[in-house]
Amino acid sequence: MSHNEAEKFYADGNFAGAFSIYENLAKNGDPKAQTSLGYLYQNGEGVEQSFEKAKMWYEEAVKVEYPFALFNLGVLYSNGTGVEKDEKIAFGLFLKSAILEVPHAQFEVGYLLENGIGCDQNYSESAFWYEESAKRGNIEAFNNLGVLYRDGLGVEQNHQKSAHLFKRSADMGNSSAMYNLGFCYDNGLGVEQDHDKALENLRKSAQLGNGKAHEMLQKLRDTGEFAF
Repeated sequence: MSHNEAEKFYADGNFAGAFSIYENLAKNGDPKAQTSLGYLYQNGEGVEQSFEKAKMWYEEAVKVEYPFALFNLGVLYSNGTGVEKDEKIAFGLFLKSAILEVPHAQFEVGYLLENGIGCDQNYSESAFWYEESAKRGNIEAFNNLGVLYRDGLGVEQNHQKSAHLFKRSADMGNSSAMYNLGFCYDNGLGVEQDHDKALENLRKSAQLGNGKAHEMLQKLRDTGEFAF
C-alpha cells in the first residue's frame, strides 16, 4: 500500500481506507504518513477524533523535522487545540517549517512578526517572510505584503508595488485584497484614480463576505455616497 493509494482513498471520501494505509506506513517510521495520520486524528476523519493522538503523531514526524508536521503541530499550539496555547512554541515551529519552504508556515511567520505574537514585532522580517510565501503562491501573503508597502512598514513605501500586490491577490480571489485595491483606486494610490473601479472591487469584496465592504455598500445605499 502506498501514499498514492491513500491519497486516492482520501480524495474519494474513503477516510477509513486512507487511515488504514497511513497507520501502517506511520508505524514503520514514514514521517509523511505520520503527519497525514495526525491530520486524520485531528479532524476525526476515518477515526475517532483525538487531539492527543494527532499531537503524538506530529511529534513523531517532527523528530526528523518533517516540514508539514512542524506546521501542523504549530497550528495546535497556536490555537490551543489539544495542548495549552503557547504562541512562542507555535512561532518556533512555524519558523522551522518556513525555513523548509512551507508557504503557509512562511505566511504565519510573517503574520506573527507583523503583529508581535509569540515573538518581537519586526516589520522588515515580516515583509521578508510574506515575500517568500507569495513567491510560492500564497494569496494572503500578496495582500499582507501589499499592506506593508502601502503603509511603509519594514519596507520603503511604494504605492505602485502595493497596488500591484493587491491586484495579484484580488485576481486570485482574496476579498481583503479586493477591498484594499478598491481603496487604491478610490484614492489614486499607485493606480490612476477611478471611482468606478473602486466600487467594482468593493462589490466583489462584499460578495465574498468581506465585512468592511458590506458596511461601505450599506453606507452607499443609505447616503448615496461612500468613502474609504
